[in-house]
Amino acid sequence: MKTNLRTFIKHSAKDFHNQSVNPPVVRASTIIFKNLQDIEKAENKYSKDPRSGNFNYGRQGTSTTFALQKILQEMEQCYKVYLTPTGFGAVFLAILSLVEPGDEILVTDSVYSPTRLLTQDYLKKFKVKSIFYDPKNFNDIKNKISNKTKLIFVENPGSNTFEFQDLKKIISLAKKRKIYTAIDNTWGTPYLIQPIKLGFDMSIVSATKYYSGHSDVMGGTLAVNKKVFKLVESTNRVTGQRLSPDDAYLILRGIRTLDVRMDKHHSNALKIAKFLAKQKKVVKVFYPLKKNSQSYKLWKKYYTGASGLMGLRIKSKNKPSVKNFVNSLKLFGYGYSWGGFESLALYQNQRQLGARSYTNLNKDEHIIRLHIGLEDPSDIINDLKQALKKIK
Repeated sequence: MKTNLRTFIKHSAKDFHNQSVNPPVVRASTIIFKNLQDIEKAENKYSKDPRSGNFNYGRQGTSTTFALQKILQEMEQCYKVYLTPTGFGAVFLAILSLVEPGDEILVTDSVYSPTRLLTQDYLKKFKVKSIFYDPKNFNDIKNKISNKTKLIFVENPGSNTFEFQDLKKIISLAKKRKIYTAIDNTWGTPYLIQPIKLGFDMSIVSATKYYSGHSDVMGGTLAVNKKVFKLVESTNRVTGQRLSPDDAYLILRGIRTLDVRMDKHHSNALKIAKFLAKQKKVVKVFYPLKKNSQSYKLWKKYYTGASGLMGLRIKSKNKPSVKNFVNSLKLFGYGYSWGGFESLALYQNQRQLGARSYTNLNKDEHIIRLHIGLEDPSDIINDLKQALKKIK
């Protein structure tokens, strides 16, 4: 029976063999067989269908990781999902599976800063050129495509400044020019948007964030369509990336409540965004809030909801006072990552933003990133009220 995604994630991956609601954690380096013939059968089944869950060595996974892959493949509406030890590992696997010496890739300028380091600096040694485009200007993509362009790498919305792009336009252009497409969909997850179904070749999610939901596990997922499957499959086999069964179990357990948590993150964040938009010291709230804005229209066009991550642009000649605002928050933790149950705050310096070309900060403007957690929203607002008084 076909069910809604909310129902599906509650009822999938049960283990009736062990009579367990959740599959057990199966740890293995050696996958044991009764005889040599059984090894050959497993290898033959894998050769015929690499998605079959037939393993012959622990690096390929166990029944625990396969259970997670199966549930994610349905959520993503994709051909196969690959599991990596970190979210950035999924970014690495996606890009390295496609590029060759002499290729060019187009990357959104407001990309996650480690992705920028990978594409801008690391890929140079492999003679791969990265060109960064303005996420607010679709024509900039068209103008920067060449006959060497292999991949368009999108992050939607952009990291820290949260620009939303017209995804179907990018997909349509890429298909006409026979260019691969990849998107970092960590902000939305397939609960809010399914990029493969939309037409992307690859979709990346940092499972460290909302999938886990409890800030105690790291992992990444790469969903692919059939078109790029063989390229990613061969790269995955030689790079040795593997998510541990323990982490896979925790991520799968987190997914059971993904819908409930995401809805609450959205509800809380919307209330906080409306409050912050009225504050004189806040120049702009980076969140789909104003219905007449381009960002809101593009968010509404593709997403069924929003997550809890947002940015603030604050104007102040007194930088220490802006940092004091962040340090004065009582209910916000200070640390990297996000997507857990708790609220987090960071002052985004130039290193965290990356060497961007299209993020224009006026003099005395500062960017703060907030992750709005699952606390009572009135408590979060009261906390922000007292801390905003520190800005001079």
